[in-house]
Amino acid sequence: MGNLDRTRPLALVVFTLSALFWAVFSTVQAHAGNIAPFVGDYIGSANIVDDDGSETPRDMSVSIHEAKDGFNVSWTTTTYKADGRVKAQKFSIDFKQSERSDVYSAAMKRNVFGHEVPLDPMQGEPFVWGRIEGQTLTVFSLFIAENGGYELQQFDRTLADGGLNLAFSRFHNGIKSRSVETFLKKK
Repeated sequence: MGNLDRTRPLALVVFTLSALFWAVFSTVQAHAGNIAPFVGDYIGSANIVDDDGSETPRDMSVSIHEAKDGFNVSWTTTTYKADGRVKAQKFSIDFKQSERSDVYSAAMKRNVFGHEVPLDPMQGEPFVWGRIEGQTLTVFSLFIAENGGYELQQFDRTLADGGLNLAFSRFHNGIKSRSVETFLKKK
């Protein structure tokens, strides 16, 4: 009985540390993929820098909202060309939790059974996915060219005081061809 009494404090310490570890770990897991801090509407503008060094002014807006089983990211870009033309593009993507922690698959179309599925990059459609890593929500878009080459677009939206810091990069076959960094103010 004397040996058992000496091991009780050690067992209590091990049990307490284990319980503390799991409490901290489960709290971190619960907040890791939380879209709530990103939810809102944001606006801003920037000059897009092309691979030749030229700049094109662009207005940008993004809306991030919780949706059933995930979240939605919708964004608009308005480009002002040197010849006076104005080009606006709008995108909206629903993201669903994948089997990987903090990684989200895009649900961009419905299959024959009515289930939301990603687009098919082998058919010229973008393959899109997202992740939340710390204070940054990243959306990736992968396009596969007819010749097997690829284009990857990466949108990093990082929480900042009063809005989001946006960092956009476009890569053609691994070479950066366009980038922009700007602040998007929360409305």
